[in-house]
Amino acid sequence: MPLIPDAARRHHHVFVPADHRFKAAARFLQALWREDRDLPIGYHTDSLGKRRRRLGSCIGTSAGEQGTNFIHPDIVPVVARALAYREPGAVYDVDRLKTNLLSSQPLTFNLFGLLARDLALATRFMAEFIPGLMKDVTDLAFEHSPGRGDARFTQDGTAFDVVVRGRSETGERLFVGIEIKYSESSFETVPRFSPRYAAIAPTANLFVDPAAAALRANPCQQLFRQHCLAATILDQGLADRAVLVLIAPQHNTLTATAATTFTRHLRDPAGGPIPFIPRTLEQAITALAATGLTDHARALHRRYADWWLVDGELQLDATPSETNLFVHPRNANRTRPRPEAQPHRKAA
Repeated sequence: MPLIPDAARRHHHVFVPADHRFKAAARFLQALWREDRDLPIGYHTDSLGKRRRRLGSCIGTSAGEQGTNFIHPDIVPVVARALAYREPGAVYDVDRLKTNLLSSQPLTFNLFGLLARDLALATRFMAEFIPGLMKDVTDLAFEHSPGRGDARFTQDGTAFDVVVRGRSETGERLFVGIEIKYSESSFETVPRFSPRYAAIAPTANLFVDPAAAALRANPCQQLFRQHCLAATILDQGLADRAVLVLIAPQHNTLTATAATTFTRHLRDPAGGPIPFIPRTLEQAITALAATGLTDHARALHRRYADWWLVDGELQLDATPSETNLFVHPRNANRTRPRPEAQPHRKAA
């Protein structure tokens, strides 16, 4: 990923000093997506909900209310239903969901929203995404936990971004818990651990050292909590088999490192009681294309993973003496044009 000059980030209103390398590029890409569609710029809000400054990776409130953060109009009613029927204790920042282009929560709906409307389509997707795992998808849910705060589970707020339930070829009830990252570093605030983890981890037969401090610290702690939650789902008889999946962009090296680090703490990552399966966002987009959603997959790629657009914009912004810093060797003799604006299809 390129190190984007501060001047270019300021020009597109995405200069955030705290951003790590991938997040800065991802924020820049989201600003280009917004600009190409002539969507109004949004604002950064503080913890008190006060608007502080314009931020190119956000859209205005009015545009957000029209569903323009979602790349297909059929996703908008899926989001509305998920919010209306959210589980008690489910964590949704509705304003962020509707207006923050960089957030992984709208990405979750953009990636799985159309599948939630068509379980036959979801079945084909899972066959492409994780071959041989699931014969039929019977349910797909967002921001799911079987019981937040319930002592039968992890007795806290741990949940999965997406859950896919279904049946295996042999008729087993399958539970696939999915965590989705986009620009996150996997070094977010560590929550307070409930006492339940001290009881779950040693009996789950998942970890090399269930008491390892590293499992309860970044970058492993969220995956550790979700793995333990999946173990309690099996213990309570809610499924016969469970799988934990992590989806993140291939160039988000911090999250990739988190997955690698967590894997080292597992006794048998691929064949244990609850396999841990890291997948890239690009693999998920490719699987969507293979199910027949080629236009949607193309739109997802353009929105979240077309880094050549960032390179092209840097070439446009660079002075002649700087241009060679941003040109890929294969493209040294040609200029990559900026993509044409494409009108967004607003939901009715």
